[in-house]
Amino acid sequence: MYEGAGRWGSVCLERLRGQRRPGGFNVLMWLVILILLSVLSALLQLTGVLDDCFCDVESIDVFNNFKIYPRIKKLTERDYFRYYRVNLKRPCPFWPDDGHCSIKDCHVEPCPESKIPVGIKSGNYNKYTKAANTMSDMTECEQAKELGAINSTLSNQSKEAFADWARHDDAQDHFCELDDETSPDAEYVDLLLNPERFTGYKGPSAWRVWNSIYEENCFKPRSVYRPLNPLAPSRGESGKSISFYKWLEGLCLEKRVFYRLISGLHSSINIHLCAKYLLDEGWGQTVWGPNVKEFRRRFDMAETKGEGTRRLKNLYFLYLIELRALYKVAPYFERSIVNLYTGNSQEDGATKDLLLQVFNEIKTFPMHFDEKSMFAGHKIEAKTLKEEFRLHFKNISRIMDCVGCSKCRLWGKLQTQGLGTALKILFSEKEIKNLPEHSPSKGFQLTRQEIVALMNAFSRLSTSIYQLHNFRLLLKENR
Repeated sequence: MYEGAGRWGSVCLERLRGQRRPGGFNVLMWLVILILLSVLSALLQLTGVLDDCFCDVESIDVFNNFKIYPRIKKLTERDYFRYYRVNLKRPCPFWPDDGHCSIKDCHVEPCPESKIPVGIKSGNYNKYTKAANTMSDMTECEQAKELGAINSTLSNQSKEAFADWARHDDAQDHFCELDDETSPDAEYVDLLLNPERFTGYKGPSAWRVWNSIYEENCFKPRSVYRPLNPLAPSRGESGKSISFYKWLEGLCLEKRVFYRLISGLHSSINIHLCAKYLLDEGWGQTVWGPNVKEFRRRFDMAETKGEGTRRLKNLYFLYLIELRALYKVAPYFERSIVNLYTGNSQEDGATKDLLLQVFNEIKTFPMHFDEKSMFAGHKIEAKTLKEEFRLHFKNISRIMDCVGCSKCRLWGKLQTQGLGTALKILFSEKEIKNLPEHSPSKGFQLTRQEIVALMNAFSRLSTSIYQLHNFRLLLKENR
């Protein structure tokens, strides 16, 4: 149980010794916290060393919950990071549209210009509408538009600012051009007005999306079935599990990593839905909060026949991958030429300072994932495998256009793009090392959309790990 605490202590004791933490924390207090987290982690049997890397659950918990989460949360509330340009109208390229209205709480209805308050239109640039969602008497189909709806309320001032942002970005040296940026159906969405939470999107439609991701894009033969897969033929669950994990362990590191990244993303999304679950919608007011029963259904050792712990460890693994990408890309943002431009120089400077604070904290983490072990074989084979890796992930990003719930689609697209950007960074180490200090780079460039997706996707993982701690406490209370 205390293996993680000991591991962190042996690696970090000298680094922590004598240092004072916020609130007067010293090394002894940090070790006490680690031990308490180890005890709570035992409730889910989520403890100890992760596979394929030199790190443990308890170390990540302390590092994330006390050092990263407060800062990344504050960062993603800044103007530069709260607006994400996305095309939610692209048709599914793989199967007919399910139809949004038939799915409870999942619909997008952009706010018409006439609904934007006059005070917002003539207000200061930094003032954005914060209209709250309210419930009223409506038909089932109309109600389905509410909870899963995208609140796309933006002022005219904001839209003019976005055009200015685009002109600024067009003057930069792009690494690549994203389809969504130029599509007439792409629009800015305020992520703070559209939090990731329960929408009621589930059943065959959701299963088909995830089944397509796992069964067709994770290098898996059709004869091997994932445990607890609702769309798999009915066979002995135990036999399927053994067969699946025997297959997974036989894969090369790169393909095994690919599966664990997708599983970790899936787990993170499920935690968000459990943490912000619709608990009550009576009397015209919605109440959101943690749903312990739903969390147990998805992650409890007994209820998932051991799958829950594997899923959660994959979340931690994904966290390490994106953490490593941020560590690698820090020099890109530390250059004076990089400006997180919104048109407000004071806001932009404060946002960059906060971003650099996050990078400085990330540099203190002592157990980063070593990506050099990936694609390290024969050059031709490694290049072929890397391209296959890239194409599989690109296909998964296309599958996100098949998600029937528009709010789920929004966050699915953002988080897959964020992960895709992280992988792009890890595969561009040489280009990042050769970045010029005072001029644009020809070898490596990130678009505004990639930057926003990268930081918000990592923020989602950070939030998931933070919420896991809350669920551990709730599970302990309910024992």
